Amino acid sequence: MNIKREDLLKEPVSDITLEDLKDLKNVRTIFDKIYGFSAEHLIKGIDILREMVKEADLRILTFTANLVSTGLRGLFADLIKQGYFNMVITTGGTIDHDLARSFGGRYFKGSFDYDDSMLKELSIHRLGNILVPVESYGITIENVVRKYIDEIVKIKKEWPVYELLWEFGKRIDDSHSILRAAYDHKVPIIVPGIVDGAFGTQLFMASQFNGLRINLFEDMRLIKDAVFSCKKSGALIIGGGISKHHTIWWNQFKDGLDYAIYITTAQEYDGSLSGAKPREAISWNKIKPSGKYITIYGDATIVLPLMASSLLM
Repeated sequence: MNIKREDLLKEPVSDITLEDLKDLKNVRTIFDKIYGFSAEHLIKGIDILREMVKEADLRILTFTANLVSTGLRGLFADLIKQGYFNMVITTGGTIDHDLARSFGGRYFKGSFDYDDSMLKELSIHRLGNILVPVESYGITIENVVRKYIDEIVKIKKEWPVYELLWEFGKRIDDSHSILRAAYDHKVPIIVPGIVDGAFGTQLFMASQFNGLRINLFEDMRLIKDAVFSCKKSGALIIGGGISKHHTIWWNQFKDGLDYAIYITTAQEYDGSLSGAKPREAISWNKIKPSGKYITIYGDATIVLPLMASSLLM
């Protein structure tokens, strides 16, 4: 069958907001009645999240970049704008997807089952069941960096990454942008693996000509100061990898997180950090034995909207 590009790129991915979830705000009551298997974990997670938002003065939101290709991007931005979290720790791809979609890149609904050789011929990337036209990703990010980086370097040559991201956020006109929300509310976005992606690569390329330098040590100083100055710390940790580890790593130096909610699909049987449960983090001093914590197994595109809606109660 001869499939054309326009046959696949029909339904764009849109962003949800907290306002879209207002009809779900009684979700805890519903699952409390079900109270079985994973429903129990969801209920406990909602209770911990609501207490954490109320009691913790350091509230970290951490997630992996793949989720930013979905409609959760707008929800992440809203959670920042509404003040539920005051620090974000994530991966380089988050910056890529947010910039791409903020500057005209359009992502589309697709399928896990598409022929990837066919997609390559049609110049379409596949991220799970999300379709990313080639022109909506790499070249878009490259053009954004090239457009703004020289004027940013004129301000100063060396930047903490979180401040550099604020500078790009300042130049975004998109209410669903994570970077714009972070800039507007001065919420630092910490990306320890900043060079692992299109944005970081473009920063490196630019640095060869304009003298740009990034100073990750200043980002570390920011986290250190936040951890040691807070009365209580909590984290909503979605997915695993470097963003999860960076969050719990820094909290170990002050006896661990007071609150921790893991949303994951990873399992602990292989000893991976991504699959490790909160109780393992206790042995490393990364979560307090007296802390409140839960692991919720499930796809974050389903679990997170249900949990976030409970904040509207």
